[in-house]
Amino acid sequence: MRRAVIFLSESESDDLIWDMNTKNTPREFDLVIFGASGFTGRLVVEYILHQYGLRDRARSDLNWAIAGRNADKLAMLRDELGAPSDLPLLLADASTPATLLSIAQRTKVILTTVGPYQLYGSELVAACAQTGTDYVDLCGEPAWMRQMIDAHHQTAVDSGARIVFSCGFDSIPFDLGVWFTQTEFAKKFGANAPRVKGRVRKMKGTFSGGTAASLKATMAAAAQDPVVLNLLKNPFCLTPGFQGPPQPHGMKPLFDESIGSWCAPFIMAPINTRNVHRSNHLMHYTYGENFVYDEMFLTGPGEKGEAVANAIAADKTMGSKEGPKPGEGPSKLERDNGYYELMFVAENAANQKLITSVAGDRDPGYGSTSKMIAESALCLLRDSLDTQGGIWTPTSAMAEPLLKRLIANAGLTFKVES
Repeated sequence: MRRAVIFLSESESDDLIWDMNTKNTPREFDLVIFGASGFTGRLVVEYILHQYGLRDRARSDLNWAIAGRNADKLAMLRDELGAPSDLPLLLADASTPATLLSIAQRTKVILTTVGPYQLYGSELVAACAQTGTDYVDLCGEPAWMRQMIDAHHQTAVDSGARIVFSCGFDSIPFDLGVWFTQTEFAKKFGANAPRVKGRVRKMKGTFSGGTAASLKATMAAAAQDPVVLNLLKNPFCLTPGFQGPPQPHGMKPLFDESIGSWCAPFIMAPINTRNVHRSNHLMHYTYGENFVYDEMFLTGPGEKGEAVANAIAADKTMGSKEGPKPGEGPSKLERDNGYYELMFVAENAANQKLITSVAGDRDPGYGSTSKMIAESALCLLRDSLDTQGGIWTPTSAMAEPLLKRLIANAGLTFKVES
């Protein structure tokens, strides 16, 4: 098995810091996928190879590499997926900051699937912020995200690094879904809506093992640190210096009169709602400073809908030992047969109302997520954006260009229903 491995020693890495700490410094690679041999990382590599015809590096306009801590696994992945035999393999380990700094210095964009990020992501964010390297991840850990914002946002502003968290199912379909809904509402009624409801209509598939591990790590951190617990409780924890109006907590089943359906708690709401409010914050409160947003799972009308809502509320599988494990995931058939459909209801005080939907053609935790994060990285790399350095949400950083990419390439649809 051929194994071309590229890495820098700590001394070589240190020598490069002076010359490579700005965004305008030429980079060896356009894109590095970190954690490529993991379950989700493998799907990202597979998607990029298939979608962008990168099996021949000599004919490709994307100079890319895959990275991880195990050279044998990287080489095996390259061979199994039919990637170019000269695709560079970069050795990097989340526990060794110098190796992370090395890959950050050498590439324009890093895509990382190595989570939980609160355990394995801090040094990579720091390295990207320092070196002006763009970054995308799949993070759904709001307390850690706030810590990174406080620690590295200004550094990223200064270096030009565009750091974008939550580029998977949490939170792109929701974050972009609200933006799409507000855009269409303003077209129809002349202003954005002060109230939007996000509702999961249908979903077939599983959350990723990484999501489950992140939830467990977050719960453990909150149990040990009251600061983390307070951040998790605050719907505006990702908007430093701004505190908006009270928000629905969505933690108990309820009957939504305006929709005519029972609703259950949605496990991703605590991260998606925070990202939506951060988007509003970063876009200078385009939704308004009194904007109210929540997310729940639709379970239907009547006694059956109520029973399903109560059953979902009582399900604690994600945080238990029975939940999905990192590195594990559904089969290709299961991923391909998965899907999701979201509904957004925008309303104002004049009883004007707009309903939109967002749908994905693969299971949310793996099939759709791997496509969304890949397109996010390529959007930062290839599309004309006005976004400057800083820590962003997908919508505040990429908005319409990303939405167009997802429709064209990643199997998402955005529709106005009524």
